[in-house]
Amino acid sequence: MVESISEKIDQGRPIDRDEALWLLTEADLLAVGRLADRIRQRRHPHSRVTFVVDRNVNYTNVCQSQCRFCAFYRDAEAADAYLLAPEAIYAKVQELVEHGGTQLLMQGGLHPELRIEWFEALFRELKQRFPQVQIHSLSPAEVIHIARLSDLSMPDCLARMKAAGLDSVPGGGAEVLVDDVRQEISPNKIGWRDWAAVMEQAHALGMKTTATMMFGSRERPADIVEHLLRIREIQAKTGGFTAFIPWTFQPDNTELGGETASGVEYLRVLALSRIVLDNVANIQASWVTQGAGMAQVALFFGANDLGGTMLEENVVAAAGCSFRMSQQDVVELARGAGFTPAKRNTQYEILETF
Repeated sequence: MVESISEKIDQGRPIDRDEALWLLTEADLLAVGRLADRIRQRRHPHSRVTFVVDRNVNYTNVCQSQCRFCAFYRDAEAADAYLLAPEAIYAKVQELVEHGGTQLLMQGGLHPELRIEWFEALFRELKQRFPQVQIHSLSPAEVIHIARLSDLSMPDCLARMKAAGLDSVPGGGAEVLVDDVRQEISPNKIGWRDWAAVMEQAHALGMKTTATMMFGSRERPADIVEHLLRIREIQAKTGGFTAFIPWTFQPDNTELGGETASGVEYLRVLALSRIVLDNVANIQASWVTQGAGMAQVALFFGANDLGGTMLEENVVAAAGCSFRMSQQDVVELARGAGFTPAKRNTQYEILETF
């Protein structure tokens, strides 16, 4: 079957559900990797590996969603619950700018009291103080939560956020876009159709977004394939996804517990993502959950991007996973694998090559 799939790929035709499932469950890992690497070379023939200098500011850890896979959230009454004051957020962004950063990834929990006015004031002030920083923030679940708290429709909420300074929406909260899985790991969170609706509305407003997948918790192989096909379908309609980022569930300190996916499983899912998502330009390696060594290997399994340097990251770290990398570390990682490192912005425009 590898030969027929390879022929399809060479002809620029998308693979189907059965072929994707076979690649995920039965095909030789290195054969899958070679297919993905071929696509990566065709889409990115310059042998360039990109990254962005960013900071992940988690403005609050108070969250009503209480996802079973999350080690970060707290109840509002918890002793270590917090909500950052705007001035504290400005100080963090100032530090990002001093490090040459261009992207603010601001996400938190579903806070019971933060209405849209809080975010509008924050985004306007951030834009005034730091016009060079792209606000790549909130998640579909946060957008819908804020809309409900503020008695707004989701489209109106997003439009007001954009007007206040929100530039793009990250793909957080996708987990696996199959409601049976979502019900088991995050029963209080939005369903997959709501996630998709926010993304499609953002694209309709001219905002680019990313898409993610957290796997290795309770999903089946068929669910991973379904997730990828749903992303491909949305992209076919809107063209608004700039990148896809698969990453592995980190079980430590979570209610869900269990084991994390192996490196081999990670590489197989990453490669399959590159093969299935023929209409998404960029596939990102997750050094945050996999570490530098595995991220280097991922560059030969379809990935062409190393994500952000993440001056700060708290959510994955709360689950005991705390790989850290400076800009120079990322540059050396890409160069050491034989690629040309390039700093980009949120829209994947190249700012500097190394």
